[in-house]
Amino acid sequence: MASPTSAPEFDHVVVGGGTAGAVVAARLSEDPDVSVCLLEAGPSDVDDDDILVLERWMALLESGYDWDYPVEPQVNGNSFLRHARARVLGGCSSHNSCIAFWAPAEDLDGWAAAGCTGWSAADCFPLYRRLENNDAPGDHHGRSGPVRLRTVPPRDPCGRALLEACAEAGIPTTPFNTGTTVVRGADWFQINARPDGTRSSASVSYLHPVLGRRPNLEVRTGVRARRLLFSGDGRCTGAEYLEPDVVHTSAVTARGEVIVSCGAIDSPKLLMLSGIGPGGHLRDVGVDVRVDAPGVGSHLQDHPEGVIMWEAKQPMVTTSTQWWEIGIFADTVPGLDRPDLMFHYGSVPFDLNTYRQGYPTSDNAFSLTPNVTQARSRGTVRLRSRDFRDKPMVDPRYFTHEHDIRVMTYGLRLARDIVSRAPMTDWAGAELAPGPGCTSDDELFAYVRDTHNTVYHPAGTVRMGADDDPDSPLDARLRVKGVRGLRVADASVMPLLTTVNPCITTMMIGEKCADMVKADAAGSG
Repeated sequence: MASPTSAPEFDHVVVGGGTAGAVVAARLSEDPDVSVCLLEAGPSDVDDDDILVLERWMALLESGYDWDYPVEPQVNGNSFLRHARARVLGGCSSHNSCIAFWAPAEDLDGWAAAGCTGWSAADCFPLYRRLENNDAPGDHHGRSGPVRLRTVPPRDPCGRALLEACAEAGIPTTPFNTGTTVVRGADWFQINARPDGTRSSASVSYLHPVLGRRPNLEVRTGVRARRLLFSGDGRCTGAEYLEPDVVHTSAVTARGEVIVSCGAIDSPKLLMLSGIGPGGHLRDVGVDVRVDAPGVGSHLQDHPEGVIMWEAKQPMVTTSTQWWEIGIFADTVPGLDRPDLMFHYGSVPFDLNTYRQGYPTSDNAFSLTPNVTQARSRGTVRLRSRDFRDKPMVDPRYFTHEHDIRVMTYGLRLARDIVSRAPMTDWAGAELAPGPGCTSDDELFAYVRDTHNTVYHPAGTVRMGADDDPDSPLDARLRVKGVRGLRVADASVMPLLTTVNPCITTMMIGEKCADMVKADAAGSG
């Protein structure tokens, strides 16, 4: 292996230029006296319409911009499933459908109650306000933040009919992001996108305006982190990475802190490659143990997603903001303070996992995708070997908890109920998948097991928690326990995955991490 070459020293190094990392780097470099180096394995998204034009997002799946992680064989789930993880500046905010939600207050208050002091709704809602420029009404919304949030215009006639059908089924049209949690309601999404159709990703919003304009911010793309570096006294001093020529190795060092923001799959991978993780597993793959942290790579959570698809009787729309414009929330049992079931409505066919199983498809179709918002199945991320180039072993263990099976089968039946209503009569043709003959609990779940997807929301694999919680690798200030000078900021830190799409919350985590790094630096000064 090549020896690390000398590299300039910075005040802070951010490893991963994704949804949170872009935010951290931009906020820390606002002070011209603070130098920041941002390392990103993927290419830049600047002037790349394949990334920037939101309507094209589905073409990014399994593309060169996707790490495209397979899952380990699933006992109760779809073993063909791929976890799309973005390989580009901006991370998954440059790769996803840009559905934009504030997390429910109940989610954040639950984090605080679990030992994450400073993460309650009262603590975090001001950060959503700071980051957004929102066109929705309400004094709680921000109007001058870097991230443009706007409500999807109601142009899709099938979508308008679907909302009428939802209302007939007892799911009223209810706007999102009002500050009140929608337990049972449906509406057009808010999306983080500009009126011209450009995604308002973390990179577009935070980095593009300052690239080349801040001499104290250096963004290195096409560099892949191999491991973190430590001094003899246990302080993280930087990161070693593979140069874009994929031959030579370099390193970058930090006088202050290193912040890992590689996402819920690659952050635990990098920590484990650096000796921080479950001791037995690290020894098995030949990595020296620096900190025996069993919570690293554990507690993997996700939103598993089914699909039910109909052929459309009329031509579906041919243009869209991002093709998945409506959300539906429902409660499957009484008394919930948050919905346990969510649907995304797509004005397109979604046969990514059904076609290989023999189900018919159509170019002119629409879909509902029930997902389990508070799934109880838990999985793991583990190293395949000590080689940083190997893809990690991702084992979500989908549907290994009965709760998830019950909610998903309930969702398929509720979708049929909604679409059977009169407002959808002129739109709903033949049910293509799973088909009207699939009715019993066993039949519905057999279909789900073979064909389900994910909403691509892995989280919780380097979770924060109380100082005395040995199963939480981070404290409430996102510091890695057992070492100094190292934090993690991305969806991996969530003690519980948000009920809703987590992208904007991940940006909020970046905002809060930057605040904490600044505050701690000021305190030490």
